[in-house]
Formats: sequence, C-alpha cells, structure tokens
Amino acid sequence: MGLPPVWVRRLVIAPVVVLLAFTLLTTLPIWLILALAVSPLVPGRLRVPRLVFLVIVYLVWDAIELVSLAVLWVASGFGLRIRGPWFQRAHYVLTGRFLSVLFWFARWSLHLEIDVVGTDPDTAQPGRPEIVVSRHAGPGDSFTLIHALVNWFAREPRIVLKAALQWDPAVDVLLNRLPNRFISPGRTRTATLEDQIGELATGLDDNDAFVIFPEGGNFTPGRKVSAIARLRARGLHDMAVRAEGLRNLLPPKPGGLLAAIDAAPDAGVIFVAHTGLDRMVSVADVWRELPMDKRLVMRFWSVPPEEVPTGEQERTEWLYDWWARIDAWIDENRPAPRPLWTPRGR
Repeated sequence: MGLPPVWVRRLVIAPVVVLLAFTLLTTLPIWLILALAVSPLVPGRLRVPRLVFLVIVYLVWDAIELVSLAVLWVASGFGLRIRGPWFQRAHYVLTGRFLSVLFWFARWSLHLEIDVVGTDPDTAQPGRPEIVVSRHAGPGDSFTLIHALVNWFAREPRIVLKAALQWDPAVDVLLNRLPNRFISPGRTRTATLEDQIGELATGLDDNDAFVIFPEGGNFTPGRKVSAIARLRARGLHDMAVRAEGLRNLLPPKPGGLLAAIDAAPDAGVIFVAHTGLDRMVSVADVWRELPMDKRLVMRFWSVPPEEVPTGEQERTEWLYDWWARIDAWIDENRPAPRPLWTPRGR
C-alpha cells in the first residue's frame, strides 16, 4: 500500500489517532478487564493484558506527541520559524523526553533491559560529528538507537529511514521537521538516493550523529538470498562470496555510507551491533515472544576519521570487514533462546 499524501496524513490520520487514543484511554479499565478475562485462555504470563496495555500506551504516547508538536507549530508562528535553531533544538529535546517515557513503559511492562557495551560515542570523538552505521534487527531497533544517541550521548541525529515509517503520524510530523530523509527502496535511482544522503550529511556539527542502516531492512534468509543474487547479477562475485559467509546480517549496501563519508570527511564512524530482539521479525513473532522479558545488548565500535579508507573499493571492503566482525559478535553475544510458549500453571 502506498503512502497517503501529506494532507491526508496531517488532516485525517493524525486526528484519528488522537481521537482513538482519547477513546481508549477513557475506556482503559474496560479493555484491561476484557484482556484479563481472556488471558487464562492464552499461554504465557499475562500475554493479552500486557499487549493491550502496550498498544494503548503507544497510541496515547503518539497522540500526546502530536499535540505537543501542534503547540510548537503554533508557537513558531504557525510554522514560519519551525526550521529556526531554537525550534529545531526544541524538537530534539521533545524527541528525547518522549523516547525516555516510551522506554520507561517498555522496561516496566515488557521487562526489557538495554545494556550498552563498548565505545561511548561522546568519548570516542569529543567535539566531532559521528556517522553511525547500524544493523537492522527486530522491532524498534531504530527507536532504541535514537534513544541512546539523544538521551545517553547528547547527540542530535540525522537519520536515513524508510518512507513507510511515515504511517506513524508522530514519527511523520516530528522527523519531517528535523533534518532527516525518508526513502522508498526501489523507487529512487541509486545516484539520486546517494545525492540525497550526501546532502543530508553535509554540514554536520560537533554534536550531530548521521544515522544510516546499510542493510536496508531486517534480516531474513529469503532477503539474504535475494541480496546475494543481486550482487552476482551486478558482477560483484567477491562481495557475493563474502555475503554468503554472513549468518545474521544482510550484505550492506555501501553507496549511502560512502556518500555520507564523502560529505562529512571530518566525522568519526561508529559501528553499532545489537542482539536480543533478532527473532522478532513479523507480527506473529512479536506475539509469540510476548511477554518479552528480554535483554538487548548494544555494542559500539569507534573509527576515527583518519583511519577511514580513502578509495571507493577500499571503503567497500572495509565495510564488509566490519560487517563480518559484527556478524561474529552477534553469534558470540546472542542470548540463549527461551521457550516461546510458557506452559500453564507455571
């Protein structure tokens, strides 16, 4: 399904979300009672109530954020100064606070723990911008990374992300007001896409973090096979062979990262791996995994700008080297799987 035009998203979808959130919030006891009544029929510890609670929390979170964004829009002179430095900073502060609230609820309702090991981006390159290169895996991984960058490391991220995320009205409004790029895979020529990424990465200041996901999507065996076939079709047989050795990652698409490095040669590069939500790819996976009770482990590696290779081929091989290292780290640090279905009576 294609993304609706902006006016539909702003004037129809966003108000519907606010109205729906208000309705669900005012009738929350009814929904929780119904969920508790159904819960004994479903394996797992309070699976249905926790899911219902989380859905309502997310909708209310989305609605409150939309109202806050509307207030900022009015305060900026009905959008006239929305791109000004003060209002841009206000949007980053709003991002951090709302993500803090969201992850507090995730910890409380889903028992989700997030541990960060490895390099702290602020101490890695103090006073320099960063290009953050992350894998894709599981629901909310981009939320988790942005939460870490904004709230733990005081960074202002610029993100390359899928256009489909604009279905979420709060994400749509907020991220379109900040320097980010929504892309539609398969609908934009590579050169144009790289130009857009290079433009976004231009002019990074000392607390900016340019965020890119070179895989372009979550790992699945089918996507890996297709990606390798595309590499072979383009005559990139060496890259295809290296991609076949990856157990947990899709082969990276280097074009966007290379464009970002060219546009921000003084930026350090931070590679990010994480594991813990890898098994949650589809909606069915999320349902089976609830309640989560999970530990998400994130690992940062810092590469100073002077250690980044200079040639295109050298940078591509360097990226594949890092991808192999991240793949091995995931194998070593993936939590032991627990039973997806908890037997009744335990």
